[in-house]
Amino acid sequence: MRSVGVEEELLLVHPDTGSPRAVAGTVLERAGDEAGLEKELQREQLETATSPTTDMTVLAAEVRKGRRTAAEQARRAGAEVAALATSPLRVDPSLSAGRRYRKLAAEFGMTAQEQLTCGCHVHVGVESDEEGVAVLDRIRPWLAPLLALSANSPFWQGDDSGYASYRSQVWGRWPSAGPVEVFGSAEEYHARVQALLATETLIDLGMIYFDARLSRPYPTVEIRVADVCLDAEDTVLIAALTRALVETAARAWRAGEPPEPATVGLLRLAGWQAAKSGVSDRLVHPLTWTPAPAATVVRALVAHVREALSDAGDLPWVRESSERLLKSGGGAGAQRESLRRTGELRAVVADAVARTAT
Repeated sequence: MRSVGVEEELLLVHPDTGSPRAVAGTVLERAGDEAGLEKELQREQLETATSPTTDMTVLAAEVRKGRRTAAEQARRAGAEVAALATSPLRVDPSLSAGRRYRKLAAEFGMTAQEQLTCGCHVHVGVESDEEGVAVLDRIRPWLAPLLALSANSPFWQGDDSGYASYRSQVWGRWPSAGPVEVFGSAEEYHARVQALLATETLIDLGMIYFDARLSRPYPTVEIRVADVCLDAEDTVLIAALTRALVETAARAWRAGEPPEPATVGLLRLAGWQAAKSGVSDRLVHPLTWTPAPAATVVRALVAHVREALSDAGDLPWVRESSERLLKSGGGAGAQRESLRRTGELRAVVADAVARTAT
């Protein structure tokens, strides 16, 4: 059974107004290392991380524990945390302290300055770089449906963006972000990464912002395409599907099945459609590369990884949870429904705060 771990980025907000608060430094200083929280690019956000586990029940408990810890520590600094991938309210973000962040600001200007976005990164264990790259090559068509399921950022600077995941659009401004071509081998993967670094456009290896990549410090593949999910249950759903995708891809590689040769242009278009629609409209179907209802594509994803889900004991729960998410509209649907019901974006934030740590 492959291990899986999750990193979640959370927004720090004012408890009354819902506006983002630049208090990450204060939160982290008071919390200490034992809280397991990390800083991120902007001072209006924190990161939580779970330990690797093979048990989705354990993962769910750790995700919720991380959110509760972040909420408790944020309150000590006069803030709340919200699992929102972008701020619904207007904000002028504040870069975190540190030489690397100063260099990012100097080199990338408004792309860095405006980059207050919160994602969800899923790490899945692999046996080697060779297996990891074989996985990266074979999961590419299915990353857009994962984005659609996680979409939780319809608002940007006080307005409806017209997207279910506007975070992905903002994140895509980085020069190395997005889908990648088939690598074919670990040697070729590392050669292409070095070629990117040789341009001296990226400041370091940490800026290899592919939708999915080999992790630097861990023996994992890191899938980075998802928004942070509004509900912890959806985070676990994304993690279960991601692990099953990795296992399915590894089995296909061992069986000698070649990867789908979709171009980066086609993958980018599918990702854009997923960002636009979430689960409320059509997506690009990875088996036909034609439009299909989101529910059809999500069910095709579950069918694609059915054997791996069944072997892990996750299939019944994933089926139930994915159908629930399709019916609810996910995080983006919940945010828009909150605005429709209340007429106030600060109420959208308040609802998110209430749901984040439950």
